[in-house]
Amino acid sequence: MKDVIVAKFGGSSLADSKQIAKVKDIIKSDSRRKYIIPSAPGKRDSKDHKVTDLLYMCYQLASHNLNFDEVYGIIEKRFQDICIELSLDIDINENLLEIKRKIQSGASKDYVASRGEYLNAIILSHYLGFEFVDAKDLIVFNNSGQFDSEATQTKVQSKLEKIGQAIIPGFYGAKENGEIITFSRGGSDITGAIIARGIDSELYENWTDVSGFLMADPKIVKDPKPIKAITYKELRELSYMGAPVLHEEAIFPVRQSGIPINIKNTNFPNEPGTMIVDDLSPISSTGTITGIAGKKDFTVITIEKTLMSLEKDFYRKLITVLETNNISIEHMPSSIDSVSLIISSTQLNSKLEKIIEEIRIYCKPDSIICHPNMALIAVVGRGMIRAKGVSAKVFAALANKGINIRMITQGSSELNIIIGIENADFNMAIAAIYEAFEN
Repeated sequence: MKDVIVAKFGGSSLADSKQIAKVKDIIKSDSRRKYIIPSAPGKRDSKDHKVTDLLYMCYQLASHNLNFDEVYGIIEKRFQDICIELSLDIDINENLLEIKRKIQSGASKDYVASRGEYLNAIILSHYLGFEFVDAKDLIVFNNSGQFDSEATQTKVQSKLEKIGQAIIPGFYGAKENGEIITFSRGGSDITGAIIARGIDSELYENWTDVSGFLMADPKIVKDPKPIKAITYKELRELSYMGAPVLHEEAIFPVRQSGIPINIKNTNFPNEPGTMIVDDLSPISSTGTITGIAGKKDFTVITIEKTLMSLEKDFYRKLITVLETNNISIEHMPSSIDSVSLIISSTQLNSKLEKIIEEIRIYCKPDSIICHPNMALIAVVGRGMIRAKGVSAKVFAALANKGINIRMITQGSSELNIIIGIENADFNMAIAAIYEAFEN
């Protein structure tokens, strides 16, 4: 549907009545915002609790036959206060009582966890005068609990084409038998993207408490610049390297249909935010970077063997050792007689000695050397493609700070440069690279 916007509002945007009033103003300010996806109420301040966390606690207590009245009472008061403060003429207590009875009767973990979104959607539908459409009637999971994209697409199209304006709770759907199934945490992002694709919306807005994505972590770089536009691929690269961006699975439904995503701030709705656009959209600037992200605590296992490249089964044997130990590889740079395995240290735990011994037995290397405490930093940007001097600027920035580079790799798409450094140099390295490109 052209001239239609699907808008998802996160937990911070719907944490209390004041925030919900802001949401109403945002929705009413543009008549194209017709399908709204709410999350459960989030934290109102640093000492507060997310409603979904409280619901999980209720489930945990009930599953051990323990009294959960005190925790559930906190949830009840949150929703009661919202209804009173918004002067809503709905009996939210009836819904709260029904949910409590089902928890007492052994309701599933997914059902319990989904009720924050369910109740918030009921409240928002009354407050806005939009129709409430339960996500269980739109989002389909198969009998194995896997999301069924095709069946969902059919239901979304057939049901919503008859409804002009709707509130649809995020985070969950249902099997054909009505059993509630949730996505992973942050799943309201996914619901919004599914609905946007289902109706072929003009735009998918994702409203939160930040004005889009930043070029670097503000805990490391002071006042980093916002990212005005980013492609799906760039977003994936930054997300993979630990940047706190959109829920990864939320990208795919809209990416398939070429629907742009706009990340916006509920508290500052006039700020442009970040636009996530198609990978084929024109590059606005060359020679620049889009963002910097990274992760710490990797271990490098370097295997050396003369004439390694002539052994056709060497890499298969090496990968087999890791596969049988349930270890995945982040990166694997190599030269003619050596290969390095970059592995997250948390995966190795107590397996390192066992893996080294199995590589010795199976691959018969000349030597194996381990380097712990390595960090990876990704410098991402389509503007780097075919631009001269980008790598030199990155390496010069690190050299000027006395930072030793232990690994360099560039993806075949020329979308990113990944640098391996010591954990201890992580913050300094990110700040140095950011400064080099922004000054």
